[in-house]
Amino acid sequence: MTGSKSEIIGDSASSIAESVEALISSGALAPGMQVPTVRSLADNLSVSPATVSAAYRTLRERGFLISQGRSGTIVNYSPPLRCCAKMRKVPENAFDLARGNPDPKLLPRLGPYLRAIDDRPRLYGEELNIAELVEWAKAMFASDGLTSSSVAIVSGALDGLKRTLEAHTRRGDKVVVEDPCFTGIIDVIRVLGLAPVPVAVDDYGAKPLALAEALRARPTAVILTPRAQNPTGAAVNGERAKELSSILARRPEVLVVEDDHAYGIAGVDYHPVASLNSPKWAVIRSVSKSLGPDLRLAFVAADDLTLSRVEGRQLIAVRWVSHILQQLVLSLLKDERTTELLSRAQDCYRERREMLLAALAQRGIKGCARSGLNVWIPVAEETALCQGLLEQGWNVSAGEKYRLKSPPGIRVAVAEMNPERAEKFARDMAAMFVPDKTTGAA
Repeated sequence: MTGSKSEIIGDSASSIAESVEALISSGALAPGMQVPTVRSLADNLSVSPATVSAAYRTLRERGFLISQGRSGTIVNYSPPLRCCAKMRKVPENAFDLARGNPDPKLLPRLGPYLRAIDDRPRLYGEELNIAELVEWAKAMFASDGLTSSSVAIVSGALDGLKRTLEAHTRRGDKVVVEDPCFTGIIDVIRVLGLAPVPVAVDDYGAKPLALAEALRARPTAVILTPRAQNPTGAAVNGERAKELSSILARRPEVLVVEDDHAYGIAGVDYHPVASLNSPKWAVIRSVSKSLGPDLRLAFVAADDLTLSRVEGRQLIAVRWVSHILQQLVLSLLKDERTTELLSRAQDCYRERREMLLAALAQRGIKGCARSGLNVWIPVAEETALCQGLLEQGWNVSAGEKYRLKSPPGIRVAVAEMNPERAEKFARDMAAMFVPDKTTGAA
């Protein structure tokens, strides 16, 4: 990188960190790009390896870099850049199957609910959460067998996950995560300075034997996705829930967190793992997939200690979620029209998943998706396939950013799939598809 605009400069840990951050912000260091090794950069800058190591540690803590062990250090796939930073532009002739948005046509229109909001000014010292919304959430969790003395209201699923992990972990602790895994979960773990321990998944979630093996690493926490697993669409059934719960019961000191982010539109029943036999547990449910991504609100049910710590940490930061947002979500959740819309959305998303899976299967391509808004397709090589599909008019997600040790694959979002798109995508996919031999995909 010497002698160019992409050169890392500096003679102290802080100046080196600022240089790398500036290069990432300018795009000279792109997401996923590998940065120089500690020793090579130290030699190039004539500083000690300890200085470069300190700079990289600061950048990891800020969320700019990700350590991949022996594979080196790369730029975070979602670095915390200024809002004006440009997102990767999808060509005008390409249909976007990469972003995991819900179908806008299956989201409620907010106008009538906004007009009905109580606009009385809320002041410091008032109740932080609307009591009726808390009671609604408690009843919602209780209907699935989750008993929580109260419910924390947080600013989205990842905010809830971060606060829950902070309640029990400290920098350097190990956390078991599914592999492949949602990028946001990996980002939260990295920012907190935690070490991910991957556990393989199949159509029914984390594999029991793989989880048992991962627990031998003595993690502080385990994060599971009970349904609509991103990116694979895996969903835990009753039998798998019992297996996983039995394994976790042998390690009562481990915090078990379930990220049920697609509550309301996942398309399959919920089978609890976290609360069955775990003294330290939390289940997080967001409204962003069901009611709309702009509604940054989620509920956290947990054991009393975890719940008190989550709410305690919230008090010294954002204090509370806007009462305007709480009112809006409560009005939506109480309305029978919302219930009907969510039921229709579940049916539509199920039909669209099955539509694409069937079109792929007709061409000998196996996809995975028991629930949620995505289909995962194991492949032999991601980059060339994604580029080839883009040239055919399809923007899809390469699996690299979701994977830790799992084999290659691509993620295809199905929220706006229809029969014509499914057939054309499957046809274009088949023309360049090479199966992943390690998974037996044909």
